[in-house]
Amino acid sequence: MSLLDRGFVYAIAHVRGGGELGPGWYEDGKLLKKKNTFNDFIDVAEHLIAQKYTKPKKLFATGRSAGGTLMGAVANMRPDLFKGIIADVPYVDMLTDIDIDLDFGDPNKQEHYNYMLSYSPYDNVESKDYPNMLVTTGLNDTSVPYWGPAKWVAKMRALKTDNNLLILRTDMEGGHAYEPKRYKRWRDTAFGYAFLLNLVGIKE
Repeated sequence: MSLLDRGFVYAIAHVRGGGELGPGWYEDGKLLKKKNTFNDFIDVAEHLIAQKYTKPKKLFATGRSAGGTLMGAVANMRPDLFKGIIADVPYVDMLTDIDIDLDFGDPNKQEHYNYMLSYSPYDNVESKDYPNMLVTTGLNDTSVPYWGPAKWVAKMRALKTDNNLLILRTDMEGGHAYEPKRYKRWRDTAFGYAFLLNLVGIKE
């Protein structure tokens, strides 16, 4: 509501891999079909631009956990589409920093390894322009170890060719789940909103 009150349009992309349209929709976005998730998200972004709801200079994306993987993938695939991206506690090194996963696959299997390597956000960072980015992690995160997002940000800082913001925010007390303390959760949310609002020049 805070963003809507300031003139933002809020869209939710029901990409394959989610359960919104039934079991088939979920199955079409996992394992060796995982890239459908990323392509769906890009299609939604392009549709919003084509329908003139927004334009790349004002389009933002955000995702958490596996949704953070999505953010990392689309940042590599289509950085030109977004003004800014928030990746909260993201899985970004698909080959070494996650356990065997029923959605992503088993990197100990050659076919899965090759496919996961082809979209792994960390492994596909390139020397090019990236959007403004806010990456969050938690020191006590047992699902996504803090060093995954940290080394991803370090690699992007070393290779990216732009002067856009690239912020790593590490919660020295937090883990993977949403913050249970209400006021701290609001402060965390406000930090993300401030990142977005600053990029479009909204000061209040």
